[in-house]
Amino acid sequence: MHTDLGPVTALYPSLTTIVGAHCGGRPNFLAVAHLGVLNHGQPQYLCIGLNQAHHTNAGILENRQFSVCVPGEDLLAETDYVGLVSGKTTDKSGLFELFYGHLPAAPLIRRCPVNMECRLHERIVLGVHDIFIGELVATHADPAVLTGGKIDFAKVRPLLFDMPLKKYRGLGPVLGDCWSAGKALKRKETE
Repeated sequence: MHTDLGPVTALYPSLTTIVGAHCGGRPNFLAVAHLGVLNHGQPQYLCIGLNQAHHTNAGILENRQFSVCVPGEDLLAETDYVGLVSGKTTDKSGLFELFYGHLPAAPLIRRCPVNMECRLHERIVLGVHDIFIGELVATHADPAVLTGGKIDFAKVRPLLFDMPLKKYRGLGPVLGDCWSAGKALKRKETE
């Protein structure tokens, strides 16, 4: 028998990212694991969920731009740090070597193997949280993490956030091929 845990979100582990925005004219960063892909059409949208107490929210609202940077395992300490300290009291702008793509207020991190630029499409307020829906403007990837022109997450070695146990985890081995592993069951269904 399963144990009823109440309304506990059980969608972990999730991808750990570093969200960037210009706040008060300077780059600021925040570790964020509450995010999601909203569609695969054009334009593409993703969302991030931030408590309204975060300094980054004001920068996103002010400039209507933000970045979502995917750190590798080598940035574990820096990723955790930007989630521990507030941009209200700590200047995090010098922590990373930055570059910019199309959006001047969406700072991108050179050491992150994958960086995405987003234009704010909509803000939804849920209690004390802001859900920012961003239109994906561009994705920048280090050529070293590409296989056949596509992002290879085995090469990225992303950080995965395990909220229930409060741990960072790594990506495990490939278990099967999408849209293929279930074909044997599909054939049985049609027999």
